[in-house]
This record gives sequence, structure tokens and C-alpha cells, in this order.
Amino acid sequence: MPAGPEGDGEWDTASGEDPSALPGGDLAFIPLGGTGEIGMNLNVYRCDGALLAVDCGIGFGGPEAPEVETMVPDPAWLVERRERLVGLVITHAHEDHLGAVVHLWPFLRCPVYAGPFASAVLRRKLAEAGLHGEVRLSTLPLGGRFSLPPFDLQFLDVAHSVPEAQALAIRTRHGLVLHTGDWKLDPDPLIGPRTDEAAFARLGEEGVLAMVCDSTNALVEGHSGSEGEVRRNLAAIIRGLKGRVAVTCFATNIARIESIARAATAAGRQVALFGRSLRNAEAAARECGYLRDVPPFVPEEEAGYLPDDSLLLICTGSQGEPRSALAKIAADTHPAIALGEGDTVIFSSRMIPGNERAILRLQDDLARRGCRVMTADDHMVHVSGHPARDEMKRLYGLVRPRYAIPVHGEWRHLSEHAALARSCGADPLLVEDGDVVRLAPGRPEVVAGVPTGRLAVDNGRLLPLSGGVLAARKRMLFNGLVVASLAVDREGRVLGEPKVSAPGLFEGEDVEPRQLAAEVARVIGELPSAQRREDEALREAARSVLRRAVGRRLRKRPNVEVHLLRV
Repeated sequence: MPAGPEGDGEWDTASGEDPSALPGGDLAFIPLGGTGEIGMNLNVYRCDGALLAVDCGIGFGGPEAPEVETMVPDPAWLVERRERLVGLVITHAHEDHLGAVVHLWPFLRCPVYAGPFASAVLRRKLAEAGLHGEVRLSTLPLGGRFSLPPFDLQFLDVAHSVPEAQALAIRTRHGLVLHTGDWKLDPDPLIGPRTDEAAFARLGEEGVLAMVCDSTNALVEGHSGSEGEVRRNLAAIIRGLKGRVAVTCFATNIARIESIARAATAAGRQVALFGRSLRNAEAAARECGYLRDVPPFVPEEEAGYLPDDSLLLICTGSQGEPRSALAKIAADTHPAIALGEGDTVIFSSRMIPGNERAILRLQDDLARRGCRVMTADDHMVHVSGHPARDEMKRLYGLVRPRYAIPVHGEWRHLSEHAALARSCGADPLLVEDGDVVRLAPGRPEVVAGVPTGRLAVDNGRLLPLSGGVLAARKRMLFNGLVVASLAVDREGRVLGEPKVSAPGLFEGEDVEPRQLAAEVARVIGELPSAQRREDEALREAARSVLRRAVGRRLRKRPNVEVHLLRV
């Protein structure tokens, strides 16, 4: 990990040479995030030395990294070669595909290209980050074709759980690559166009060297389902409910928001949005001409004054995010609204892998407050935005790629996708983040690896997951913290009584902190006089006795801090 984000703010630069590249030029695919994992999508294509980035998204910490809430892929390898980076193309407006732009663009500093809705969402994020005036953001028409030499690029309309998702056809002198992004075959997507199957068929006729394709639902048989079906079911469910109703869903699923609002209106309810990301998504949607038939939403601060049977809330928090609107409501700490006995909360979303524990805890908190909780496990209130196996087979039949590269999934998803691709006549390549896949000339193969990693977004900073700050935070999470304060004279004699506190290890009234303080004083008093005159020797002696003492009592290895005052 370069020192920049944790140190002086500047990235370490290198020669930028790519030893894996052929002297005469080649075409390669280099995933830096999102392949072998869920989220944090960051993909790079290399053609004759030039680099093209596709998507730049965030991920969540989850049980594997409880000390982290939001993560982004480490772009160090790409930053070292940014003079070759011709642009960053965003396929759609989901956080795992554009959420990291505000964090990583200051290091990449390249032009950004996106469709109208993704641009509208991204502009608001950039404005919040103070970057709107710096980033050159080009808004491209749906299905548009544009050139970033040596790449000839074309968007293709695909249905997904966000408006205006686009696949990307990448034409080069070495061949044509199709990067699908997130997609599905929805016969009734409600908002935005259906997947343009005719355009994919034309690519198949043209000849596709490789298809880099979504693997999220590669384990799911059949079809993913339609937004139209969800709309009909939500209308029927909401019509029969009493009390306050809250629905949580992904903020950028504008079709779902419209369905919820229509169902509320049909049931005689007014709708209020709770959560900043929902308000931003609504503004972007209305800017792009969506939600025209949906009346303005009730302001958050006025919602609590409406009769219970006349109110429906749409809330952020479907993934159990601790600072979301729904989490505050469940904890009864929201300043404007409360839910309780007789109210209903509908989770119109899926569990993103890694978020299960947080979501179940949130649902349990709501149930504890007396709310009825409804989920996609027991009601038809959600369909996936990703293709199930029948849809994947249909796309392979249209595109007929020579080679298939599964992305957007963990290893079990990728391997199942590879088997499906083989059954459809494509030759699959199983790769993961950091692999350099030379697609041409010659038979595609992994020819090298590049460094990858994850950075934690920490209050405006980017910190390496393996770095000292987060490693210390994780140790404190599981092993606690001991802080000792003591004063000594010039000869190193302890003045008064040292103070020891150990939050997370001992209660305030426990005798152990006083016993630990006495042990520190005793050990320092027994040190040779020469050592007592050295501050660091005194600190290390105190750290050592505290570590040993806590280890004996609790079998923990806490972080130990010693504050020394020499009088």
C-alpha cells in the first residue's frame, strides 16, 4: 500500500512499466476489485499500453473486518500508471460501482464518463465531497458510442435494479470485449429500457473475443423475476396493513420507490423519505425525468404529525447500516419518527453477503419494539437485479463469446459461472483480483499478477486494512485497551500513585486497575537507577508488567499505552 493516504497525502510514483505487456502491444484485462469478492468493483483494460478503468465502487466491512464500515479497492498500481489512463467509465449508479469515485479520483485525476442517471447521482456525491468543480464528468447518451483511443466504446442498455444500467462493448484492434456490468432480462422493468437483446445479438454476429460477465446469481436456477411482479405484490400487501408502514430498499432502485409510492397512494397513505441517500436518489431521478407521476414526498420533519394509517415511510438501512434512518428508528433515537406496536416494516431488498448479522440484528430490534417484520423470505417483496442461470444462458446464446471471464462474485459464484459458460460453448477463464489476463494476441491466459488490496474509508482518510491504525483498532476490539499514567522525579522515583484504566476489560468498581497500578509502581521502583533516568525504559517496563498482568488475569493481549510525566 503506498504511503499517501496514511501519510503525507501524495502517492508514491514509479516508472509505470508493465513487464507483462508485449513489446508490440496487446489487450489485457486486469481486475483490481470485485472479482473473487462482492462489491468494490474496479476493472482495468490495457490496450497497447493505454489503460481504461471501468467502475469504481465501495464495499462493506462485515464480520471479516468489524473495525471497518466502508472499504474501497487499493488503486496504487493504477495510480502509478495514471499518465496512461484515458478515462474511467461508470456502468451504473450502484454504490459498489461508483461509490469510490469521490475517494479515489483525487489520486487518479482522469476524465469520468457515465450515463445521465449515474452522472446525476455522481454529481451530488462530488459536490458533497467538494470535488464537483475539479472532476471532468462527461454525460453520455444511453446506448451511445464514444472513442477513447485506442478504445472504441459503446454502451448497451440493460435492465437492472437501478435506472439506465449499461453494458460496455470495448472494440480494439485486437478484438471486441463485452463488459456486461450488472444486468438481468426483465420483461417489465417499469423504469428504463429492457435489456437490448438485439444489440447483444449484433455483437454476436460481429464476433466477441471475450465476455466479462456478472456472476452474482450464478448459483440460482431459473429466472430472477420482474419488477412488475413486485409492484403488484407490494400494492396488495400495503393495502391490507394498519398502523404505520415503513419500507426499506436500495436508495437507487427508483422503480421500487415508485412502486412503493404508488401502493401507498392507492392505500390512502402519504409517503415520506427518511435517509440522505434516498433524498439524493430522488433528486437525481426527477432531474432525469423519472417519478413524474409521484407527488412530492412529505418532509421528514412533518411525517410524525400524520395519522398512523395515513403514513408510509421509505427508509435507508436495508443492509443494517448502523447510522441509517431505520437503525435509528429501531433504536428509538430518530428525532422525527418512531415505530412500535401495530406497525409494519417491509425489507424490500436482499441481504448482501457479509451483512447478514447486522440485518438480522436490526430486524430483531424492530420486532422487540412490537413491529411486524416482512422480508423477501416470506413475501414477494423483492427480486434480484442480477441474472439467474436461465438468463445467463440466454445471453451466452446471443453473444456467443469465444472466451468467458466470470466477475462480480466470490469464488463459488465464479466457478459455477465458468461451468455454465463452458456448457454454452465458451471457454472460461477463472481469475481473481490482481490477475493480468492477456486476451490477445494468442490464446487468453493469466500472464502476471499486480498488487491489490483494500483501503478503509475512515472519516475522510484512506487507511490500509493491514496498516498500523486499523490493526491497533482490531486488537482493541477483541483484546481491549489499558492506559497507565504515572509521574516520576528526575531520578525515576514514582511520585504519588500511578493511575490505570482498562475500558472494555474491567468495570469501574473492580479492584484490578488499582492492583495493576501498584504492580507498575513496584516494578519501576526495582529498576536499576540508570534505567529509571531513561523515559523509554520506564515506559517499556510499565507496558511489559501491564501486558503480563492482564494476560495472567484475562488471557488477553491488550493494547497498552503509558503516559509518563517527569517532574
